[in-house]
Amino acid sequence: MLAVKVYDCRSPAERDQGVAAAVAAVRRGDLVVLPTDTLYGVGCDAFQKQAVAAALRAKGRGRDVPTPVLVGSRRTLDGLAQRMPAVTRDLVEAFWPGGLTIIVEHARSLDWDLGDTGGTVAVRMPMHPVALEVLRETGPMAVSSANRHGQPPATTVEEAKEQLGHAVRVYLDGGPCPAPVPSTIVDLTGEVPRLLRAGAVTADRLREVLPDLVEPEPAVTTGRAAAGPAAAGRE
Repeated sequence: MLAVKVYDCRSPAERDQGVAAAVAAVRRGDLVVLPTDTLYGVGCDAFQKQAVAAALRAKGRGRDVPTPVLVGSRRTLDGLAQRMPAVTRDLVEAFWPGGLTIIVEHARSLDWDLGDTGGTVAVRMPMHPVALEVLRETGPMAVSSANRHGQPPATTVEEAKEQLGHAVRVYLDGGPCPAPVPSTIVDLTGEVPRLLRAGAVTADRLREVLPDLVEPEPAVTTGRAAAGPAAAGRE
């Protein structure tokens, strides 16, 4: 059985060790759990297909629920998106880092496999210093909420470890999530921006940047029917 290590990132010395261990694990193709500003996430190198497949198995979910991507810099989005209209840049400037996930068409040149995405990718830049330290070293990571599919998302590292166990090599403990609310999801792949999931960023705040934002009907505000293929991850 593979060794599992939990690092308390509230301790400066252990945080440095933990970040280094997480970066090394990601580069090896292993899974790590890390804190974000919304929920704890389980992730891996977005470009290592076997690692992404392992993350889906660890969560107990299929390719029909693809994995979102976290980035450590706004500039990274330029290399992931097929196109960058002004509205996308405006949203990123206004809400990244933070609790907003955007769905864009991914660049056709990218050699990755996040699941059945239909040519799109859900991307977010989290506002958490530990997550950002890791991401700035690893590059884009495929990250979704650190829980088994269908179970409550983890708001502490203990909850994540209880659900994912030895499937993950490195756990980074940042303490309880300060605001355990999933990120808001906006789909930018259509003619008009669409709110797919309400979350950390309110619709009112979004409308300050997106006055033509389309909100879902009340009957379809939850679940994959509302979120679509690339937005089903809980991160």
